[in-house]
Amino acid sequence: MTVSVGRRALIVVDVQPTFCEGGALGVAGGNDVAERIARFAQERREDYTLVATTQDWHIEPGDHFSQTPDFVDTWPPHGVAGTDEAELHPALEHLDADVSVKKGQYAAAYSGFEGTTPDGQFLADVLQEAQITAVDVVGIAESHCVKATALDALDLGLSVRVFTDLTVPVTEDQGAQAREELAAAGAELVQSLS
Repeated sequence: MTVSVGRRALIVVDVQPTFCEGGALGVAGGNDVAERIARFAQERREDYTLVATTQDWHIEPGDHFSQTPDFVDTWPPHGVAGTDEAELHPALEHLDADVSVKKGQYAAAYSGFEGTTPDGQFLADVLQEAQITAVDVVGIAESHCVKATALDALDLGLSVRVFTDLTVPVTEDQGAQAREELAAAGAELVQSLS
């Protein structure tokens, strides 16, 4: 028996130059993932009721930024609001997203559900208004913001898939740990089939 999952959204998490090679917190494979996500979104756009992007958009995030970061709770400056590094990756120029969420303006924020749209709506409210029941989560980095976004989506009762070929972790060990946490919480870890 096949159970319909209803209306599905694609959430593209933090695909920004700041998290790709050459960026302030560049992750190996970030640029390649950005290109793959762009292709996937173009080929599969009709599968989604709604496409949302999230961005780190730090104005003054307090202790989140540090000149002596521990890379656990504190980080070097990254995703600084208004800089080219904080914009969406150029590969996503034609993404045709329905909603853009910016997070972390004045505090650390990992999950896309902590951010708001330009008119102040939280992502959870946007998804609820669109009657979304399932989400596919992709982006950077699997071990941090992708994981946090997917876990929050699960907490909201949404059906969650994470496309493991459309994300990349900070390190392989952190990626393995994130996948364990996501699977244990009920996320489906699959390939995009793109």
